[in-house]
Amino acid sequence: MLVLVAPGQGAQTPGFLTPWLELPGAADRIAAWSDAIGLDLAHYGTKADADEIRDTAVAQPLLVAAGLLSAAALGDVSPGVVAGHSVGEFTAAAFAGVLDDTAALRLVRTRGLAMAEAAAITETGMSALLGGDPEVTVPHLEKLGLTAANVNGAGQIVAAGTMEQLAALEADKPEGVRRVVALKVAGAFHTHHMAPAVAKLEAAAKELSPAAPATRYVSNKDGQVVTDGAEVVARLVGQVANPVRWDLCMETFQALGATALIEVCPGGTLTGIAKRALPGVSTVALKTPDDLDAARTLIAEHAAV
Repeated sequence: MLVLVAPGQGAQTPGFLTPWLELPGAADRIAAWSDAIGLDLAHYGTKADADEIRDTAVAQPLLVAAGLLSAAALGDVSPGVVAGHSVGEFTAAAFAGVLDDTAALRLVRTRGLAMAEAAAITETGMSALLGGDPEVTVPHLEKLGLTAANVNGAGQIVAAGTMEQLAALEADKPEGVRRVVALKVAGAFHTHHMAPAVAKLEAAAKELSPAAPATRYVSNKDGQVVTDGAEVVARLVGQVANPVRWDLCMETFQALGATALIEVCPGGTLTGIAKRALPGVSTVALKTPDDLDAARTLIAEHAAV
């Protein structure tokens, strides 16, 4: 059984969209999406530097567009499950048919702008903790005033909070944590710092007419399969200010019988976690179009169930 997943913010790198735009029809599709959301996705995906694409209002629609473009390049795909990490949930909602591509991009453009505004209120950020026991790490973060914003499994938790709190974490790591790595994001996402963005996203979501998922959609709120389109959208809205439980998503993948996992562009982060947390599950990360053949082989070998 094949799982198709989409990465979250921080996966972007300068120029990562360049090789994808060389595929037939890709530049036209990106141009149409750019017009629809008022953002030059081609420019930001090919010519912008790391600081420009770190901007939340840019990074989020850029990541969703890249995920949709790379999935389309795979051709006919029938995954048994779809899911996304943080903003990748919007990509997954489009994969599942809950929203069409343009609706997903318009909503995520609103999300990015609203989260950027919320992030500007206080200087905040996120850092990944490598190693350690969650039962030790989470209370330690709380003691420092930080939030365990992403519980990713495979020994990785992402802390979020003010820059002062993150600096204190660097100086006072939880027992068992090997490293603390600052992430390429511009705010404390999935925490109370993002609460001002929720109302704006709720207003935008009221304009949508979501469909029921045509594929099993796993929510990173709690790792549950969601079968109602309106509930998917409600969770997309609420997740802005709530922790991501990717560990629970992977438990669900395993319970549903996952045998293979493909991570759409810019792939790498989620496949890396899956290799540690889901032994025996074959993985392919779509980093460039050179990875498409390996992904298609995996698709042919692992039919949806």
